[in-house]
Amino acid sequence: MRSAVAKPQPIQTKHYTRTTKKRFFLLRRFSSGAVSSPPILRDPLLNLEESKMRHMMRSSCHSRMISGRLRQWLSLLVCVLAVILLKSEGASVGITYLQDAVAKGAVCLDGSPPAYHFDKGSGAGVDNWIVHMEGGGWCEDVPTCLSRKNTDLGSSKQMVKQFGFSGLLSGQQKSNPDFYNWNRIKVRYCDGSSFTGDAVDRANNLFFKGNSIWEFIIADLLAKGMRNAKNAILSGCSAGGLASILHCDRFRALLPASTKVKCISDAGFFLHAQDVSGGKHIEEFYGKVARLHGSVKNLPASCTSRMGARPELCFFPQYVVQTMQTPIFFVNSAYDSWQIKNILAPSAADKSKAWKSCKLDLKKCTAAQLKTIQDFRTQFLSALNRAGVVNSPSKGMFIDSCYAHCQVGKQIQWSSDSSPVVSNMKIAKAVGDWYYERSPIKKLDCPYPCNPTCPKVDSDS
Repeated sequence: MRSAVAKPQPIQTKHYTRTTKKRFFLLRRFSSGAVSSPPILRDPLLNLEESKMRHMMRSSCHSRMISGRLRQWLSLLVCVLAVILLKSEGASVGITYLQDAVAKGAVCLDGSPPAYHFDKGSGAGVDNWIVHMEGGGWCEDVPTCLSRKNTDLGSSKQMVKQFGFSGLLSGQQKSNPDFYNWNRIKVRYCDGSSFTGDAVDRANNLFFKGNSIWEFIIADLLAKGMRNAKNAILSGCSAGGLASILHCDRFRALLPASTKVKCISDAGFFLHAQDVSGGKHIEEFYGKVARLHGSVKNLPASCTSRMGARPELCFFPQYVVQTMQTPIFFVNSAYDSWQIKNILAPSAADKSKAWKSCKLDLKKCTAAQLKTIQDFRTQFLSALNRAGVVNSPSKGMFIDSCYAHCQVGKQIQWSSDSSPVVSNMKIAKAVGDWYYERSPIKKLDCPYPCNPTCPKVDSDS
């Protein structure tokens, strides 16, 4: 299959307005997603891409000097930090467009070809593969899908050409000792259905072809050497983390029986729960996504066959994981910031905005709100238990108490000095020990606000 690899070129950026304080805060972290949009349409955590941030730092280095020693020192500091970050994380990875996918109908919402970023393995990792699926929420109706159509979440024409890999995808041995030399692929997300859709809206020129994208990309990677893999991981963050659950057993079936295959879901265990008004906002939302995209036929049959007249409920991992055959690891916060903002207390269920301050900072929650949040944690842990995660020898988990969403793609949370620690272990060590079966990993943090190691990061900026 023919694919086009973009030649290295200056990193493309969009226009962003940030305060000086925010710019210096961003220098301290790398993000694996894109700029956030309003709730539900896409994940709030999906922040400025590392490549865009690096471009900002380079621009600062060359900006016009203003008189005064303070500005000179600040410019020098920005340049030094830029060099340190660039050296620590390595070069950005170019984009690959799958042009042949268009003829097969495997296209983004706007009809453009799907794409991924591929950093080839080396040495002992040349036959090992990680396929990581990007997150970015979902679109549940024509207006929300049209609003995504001309963004990087609906069109490969809008995607950055270079993407910095960090965390689980890092190519640095020090920060990612177990997977740094594997073939590492980041699959871009442009369908709005967690790679499950199979429909076309000709009237609005919208293509809901997420499942076809997934199948075409996996076939392309198999042809490029993944069919000979000794080890393989399907992973993802948020909507991509949900996709890693929904497609896990299919991924296993497409690889040789001799390949060691496992899956990792980062912030993808979305809870089927009522909101603060007693409504079923997230259930109704996922139902709309499934109907619009024609997703039901591509959800795991082991789940849909048990759900009777409600097969769309198989968008919720707690019903899918029960019958999964492939080993899977869950990295999740028991206080997932996206879920608290959009499942527990969505704007539609909080007309008076009583939860507005609480959702932005848990320290600003009232006693009653904190009790509701603690009850939500209890529901989350109960769902994990009923799904068999806690007691299954093939399943692992790292459930911390940080107010966060998506953690494996950011170095600050993956394996840095500032990473969260649960039972004396960081996420990178937990995932590596579980994959290589050095020890069973069932890490469960104490209730909020007990963990002082949670990074002081504005994860939803």
